[in-house]
Amino acid sequence: MKIFHFFKYLTVDPVSFSLKAKILSLIACFCSIFFIALITKIATPWPSYPMIVASMGASAIILFFIPGSPLAQPWPVIGGQLVSATIGVYCALNITDISTAAASAVGGSILMMLLMRCLHPPAAATSLTPIMAGAPITSLGYSFVLVPVAINVISMLILAIIINRWVLARDYPSPLPVKKHNKQQSVIAPAHQIGFSEQDLALALSNSDVFIDMTHTELSHLLTQVEKYAFKRLQGQILCADIMMKELITVEYGTDVEEAWQIMQQYKLKAIPVIDRANRVIGIVTWHDFFKFINLNSYDNLQDKFRAFIRRTPSVTSDKPESIGHIMTKSVVVMTEETHIVELVPLMSTTGLRQIPIVNNENRLVGIVYQSHLIAALYNQKMT
Repeated sequence: MKIFHFFKYLTVDPVSFSLKAKILSLIACFCSIFFIALITKIATPWPSYPMIVASMGASAIILFFIPGSPLAQPWPVIGGQLVSATIGVYCALNITDISTAAASAVGGSILMMLLMRCLHPPAAATSLTPIMAGAPITSLGYSFVLVPVAINVISMLILAIIINRWVLARDYPSPLPVKKHNKQQSVIAPAHQIGFSEQDLALALSNSDVFIDMTHTELSHLLTQVEKYAFKRLQGQILCADIMMKELITVEYGTDVEEAWQIMQQYKLKAIPVIDRANRVIGIVTWHDFFKFINLNSYDNLQDKFRAFIRRTPSVTSDKPESIGHIMTKSVVVMTEETHIVELVPLMSTTGLRQIPIVNNENRLVGIVYQSHLIAALYNQKMT
């Protein structure tokens, strides 16, 4: 039985790709190596220079099969290869014993890659190339770092970005988390949010000696997806269409500011979707949008200022916004009616959104979900 368990581990697929993705990645490796060799041959007409370094084959596997790995990002690829090539040439020229030179080249390249934060495993093989090849490479001196290594690496990286992004539709290089700031509406995230944060993830990894072969951003995204799938399994299939408010009050781009304010007061609304004639959402108006254009100092009367702002200007020209389209927030987060409510939880718990318009498959407004609807749905589901 132990033998069967051993063979079971041998059948584990190290790359969880579909067959189509594996074939496309294989073709990408083939094309990248072909074009790298071709580019280097055209750029270096001297026959004494090699066209390609053998370690480019291993780099191709990393770049096209695990592009989300920290080892596959641009700096590790470029920095690791060039540093290792330099150390390999130095050891080949200054250490006569091949065994000592090989060990020094690999050890030195790994040390420098760790110090420079550009660890790229195939680069260690590059450091061995001048030592194992002997005179044909050592006679080139440090020019080996430029030709063919630098040309190979730069060509490989350019092809990796083009193929991964525009052919394989992968997010390469893996992006760093960017804080987005909306100039029209400031959103303050709560101090205590549901789930884990990037800081929690970084702290957990820093206290562990386990290497995770993906960036923090991708790992965070993966764990978030796990949380969502677990939520769906436990809470059931509750869609936005099941909890949204269908009786909607909307305004259009040309609606007067004063009229929109009166509507909000009459129906006690905190936000109104702005739609076009095709009933598609083009913006949203909240209380904040009415007050963001009013400048106050310690001696101004807010009530008088606000009345003057919303009152329609009788003349043809005006120095203030007159229609809702001029004050609305244009960047609107919408969800489809077929979306599971688990997608609403992070939006409403961490971004400060209190209402989300719901659209159909034609992108037409069909409802709106408020925080109270989501809370009620979660509470009712928990009670059942």
